Amino acid sequence: MHRRRGGAAIDTARLLAAAAFVSVLVPQARQWLRLHGAEIGAVAVAVLATGALTLLLVKAAWLGISAWTAQRRRPEGWDIRFLDGLHHSQFEEAVRDLMRRDGAHDAVRVGGAGDNGADVKGTDPAGRRWVIQCKHRRDGAFGAAVGTPDLHVLNGTGRPVHGGDVVVLVTNGRFTGPAREFARSQQLHLVDRALLAVWASGSTPLWELLRHLPAPRRRRPTPVHRTRQ
Repeated sequence: MHRRRGGAAIDTARLLAAAAFVSVLVPQARQWLRLHGAEIGAVAVAVLATGALTLLLVKAAWLGISAWTAQRRRPEGWDIRFLDGLHHSQFEEAVRDLMRRDGAHDAVRVGGAGDNGADVKGTDPAGRRWVIQCKHRRDGAFGAAVGTPDLHVLNGTGRPVHGGDVVVLVTNGRFTGPAREFARSQQLHLVDRALLAVWASGSTPLWELLRHLPAPRRRRPTPVHRTRQ
């Protein structure tokens, strides 16, 4: 009995001490919240807004990747505005896929550091080796025009280094007047925004859209006409 009474007294003392502590702490907490509540609320809102924005950006990036993946599976009927929205590396992949669509099944993307002016290379059904440099403009026709310096690099490496029969520069933008003159003088082929839109949105091979191409390397088989016995 004595131990039970002693234990009860200790428990009561602990409860009284806890109650006293709470009675002191609660008013102080209320006062602190009154002073800093607005700041806490602002921080909480900022944290939530940052989290929501991060989720939206991640979702947008995922949707963009998914859309590009879905589109590249069928390189036909591509709108020029779709090509405008690509990253420059994706633009190079798109040009490669269009070449493969047209029959250059060995077309590869080689763009990157040390590419020596070539971004895409491939062989058409006639055996001609194509060397293509790609210049993507995020602003499309309103972006900086492609000038002669880019053509100088391509002209210096397209045939001597890469062994190209057809040397092409493709852009979703435009070319300067001097660049066009230089291309004509050096037998370089230019694909500007208008021609790219026709090529990407249809199903006509690029070698049927460009003029003055070199002769085919492979002779097409002559059809055999059988005579009736």
